[in-house]
Amino acid sequence: MARLLQPPPKFLPAEWHMANENQYHRAEAERSRSERLVAESQRLVEEIGKTTRKSQSDVNKKLEQRLEEVRFWKKELDDKLEELVCTTEDLLTYRTRLENALESLKEPLHITQMCLEYREKRVGVDLVHDKVEEELVKEAEITRGVTALLTRTLEEVSEQIRLNRSAKYNLEKDLKDKFVALTIDDVCFSLNNNSPNIRCSENAVKVEPHSVSPEDWLEFSNANVEKAAKQRSSSLALKALVDRILSQTAGDLRRQCDAVDAAFRDGLQETKGARDKLAAHLAKVMEEIACQEKNVTVLEKAIADQEGPAKVAHTRLEIRTHRPNVELCRDAAQCRLVREVQEIAHGVAR
Repeated sequence: MARLLQPPPKFLPAEWHMANENQYHRAEAERSRSERLVAESQRLVEEIGKTTRKSQSDVNKKLEQRLEEVRFWKKELDDKLEELVCTTEDLLTYRTRLENALESLKEPLHITQMCLEYREKRVGVDLVHDKVEEELVKEAEITRGVTALLTRTLEEVSEQIRLNRSAKYNLEKDLKDKFVALTIDDVCFSLNNNSPNIRCSENAVKVEPHSVSPEDWLEFSNANVEKAAKQRSSSLALKALVDRILSQTAGDLRRQCDAVDAAFRDGLQETKGARDKLAAHLAKVMEEIACQEKNVTVLEKAIADQEGPAKVAHTRLEIRTHRPNVELCRDAAQCRLVREVQEIAHGVAR
């Protein structure tokens, strides 16, 4: 048998009015809450907009400051690079001067050694350790000393050029990085809310593992500038040193060359004087030899002139030996003949 449906319960008019009042109050509360939410949302929107605009303005200022700072250090690097390049070019010129100076020393040293070798060919007492040899030996020693000094200086200049090029490489690399950074920050500074191709990126706010602090960045750029300034200062000091060395060594070599020339002049003058004296004595000796030859001729003639009287005296004595008996007397004539023979023999013997 079908179940009878019971009608829903009915409310009293007071209950109906109470329910409507409750609905009115809830609706009013929700409307008030909605109005407060709208007001809070508007305030929040305005606050966020203001904060965002302020943040964006601060970022723009920071970017502008960063651009100015990077431009400043880029100019510092540019100036140091230009100075370093000019200084390095000067050092290359100085290196060429040193190389030419070393090359120019080879021929004088060769000539000095040849002079010493040739002078060893002097004969007898003329092989003397004189002033000329002393000055030549001194010149060779000075030339070798100058060669060693210029070689060491050339090595220092070459090393300084290497250091300059290393500093130049660091400056150029830093300048290249700063140029890229300027380009990037300049693009960032020019962006606005209406710029095309702007987008949100999830990885944009991450910290790059190889990023550095502003202090490290400043220290790095300043270190490159200071290194370049130090190498330029060392280069200028080295240039002054090379000038002094070239001037001093050229003066030393010139003075020693003059001393060698003076020693040669004095030695030649002294040798010529000795030669002239020997020539004068030789002339006198030759003259005396001629006189002696004439004297020999005279003596030979005198001896020849004595031959006739000697023969006469000997013949007389030989003939008188044939006197007979008591006539063989040692008379005055005999004695005189004997003395005559003796006198002639003595005169010829003298």
